[in-house]
Amino acid sequence: MSAEIFRARRERVLEAMAARGGGVAIQPTAPERVRNRDSDYPFRFDRHFFYLSGFTEPDSVLALVARRGQRSSILFCRGKNPEREIWDGHRYGPDAARDRFGFDAAFPIDRLDEQMLKLIADSPVLFYPLASDATLDSQVRRWLAAVRAGSRAGLQAPAQAIDLHAIVDEMRLVKDASEIATMRRAAAISAAAHIRAMRTCRPGLREYHLEAELLHEFRSRGAQGPAYNAIVAAGANACVLHYPAGDAELRSGDLCLIDAGRELDGYASDVTRTFPVDGTFSAPQRDVYDIVRAAQQAAFAQVGPGKTFNAPHDAAVRVLAQGLLDLGLVVGSLDAVLESGAYRQFCMHRTGHWLGLDVHDVGDYRAAAHGPTHGSERPWRALVEGMVLTVEPGLYLRPAENVPAHFHHIGVRIEDDVLVTAAGRAVLTADAPTAPGEIEALMRD
Repeated sequence: MSAEIFRARRERVLEAMAARGGGVAIQPTAPERVRNRDSDYPFRFDRHFFYLSGFTEPDSVLALVARRGQRSSILFCRGKNPEREIWDGHRYGPDAARDRFGFDAAFPIDRLDEQMLKLIADSPVLFYPLASDATLDSQVRRWLAAVRAGSRAGLQAPAQAIDLHAIVDEMRLVKDASEIATMRRAAAISAAAHIRAMRTCRPGLREYHLEAELLHEFRSRGAQGPAYNAIVAAGANACVLHYPAGDAELRSGDLCLIDAGRELDGYASDVTRTFPVDGTFSAPQRDVYDIVRAAQQAAFAQVGPGKTFNAPHDAAVRVLAQGLLDLGLVVGSLDAVLESGAYRQFCMHRTGHWLGLDVHDVGDYRAAAHGPTHGSERPWRALVEGMVLTVEPGLYLRPAENVPAHFHHIGVRIEDDVLVTAAGRAVLTADAPTAPGEIEALMRD
């Protein structure tokens, strides 16, 4: 993405700050995390920081200033250090970072305290991620105390604090053209990895073999890292919602559920496919699979501008509940099953979530409150063009008194990434087949 994209995002935040009285906004990136001794975990930059800056180095802080009719963006980052660059690689340094990423000014990170005292003094409002990081909270308290100590010299500390993330989260919820292009590529990579896993699968392999195939495809196509820990679940493990890929054997007659997505240039994909280990669905497996797929198709039809976020979930649950009635796994009328929640024995999660820089991305699921209300009383927010969400119905049939033995340990989830378009929707991960016949044919090939 170009520097202009990030500059335009910062301008939108500055506009929002000015509308709220003006002041200073502070957004640090994430810290590096030590894994053991002198080995770190792979660095993952803070998503809000990256969204506004495009800068991916650690030890960095973004400051935005909107006051007295002036607006500016300032980066604090590591200085150039030839010796450390031999070990750790290239650093931009303040001057190059300012020019490359379009900031108005940049300083070495060790000048943060000095500069923040100047920026905070006499600012009406302080915008920062409230109570999101103990280190930042401590820094803010220290800066405010120092400014207040100068009150006899005429300095005034901000009288109000506003959560910066509340502003940025709403921006992140609707993707621009560059974000959508990246997410399309991330979705295509993940879909190709699922196809590779289906083609590789055969009885006698273990879950970690398929995980290795996924990782190979992800990395060989340029994805930088996992969007989340992959789920590769064979047999009974498919009924464990967050089961990590383990060493269970893939056995003929079982299903394999894979929930795996890769991250490309910071953006996540999230895909689930369920398929027979031996390449052929049994009759009970096919019965359950067809219900879940029909639920997903019903949910797809409820994705589009003006539809509410919860509409796909309601549509999917109705199909799932009717399917459970048809299989004899629940009893009563459809309305009674829905009202009582009897279906939740077999479907215990919602049908989707926002997707973007995080796999469970930011943004409120309900409309803004007008007047005093409790969160559950607010209406579901309307979908608009540019939102991206997952659609992922599932059924999980564990052994129980009301579950016949031929249905035991059947876990099915089908998940796709869906973009809201002006015309309705685009399924970004459609390259990975979901039709049972297509899956069986692919596995035979």
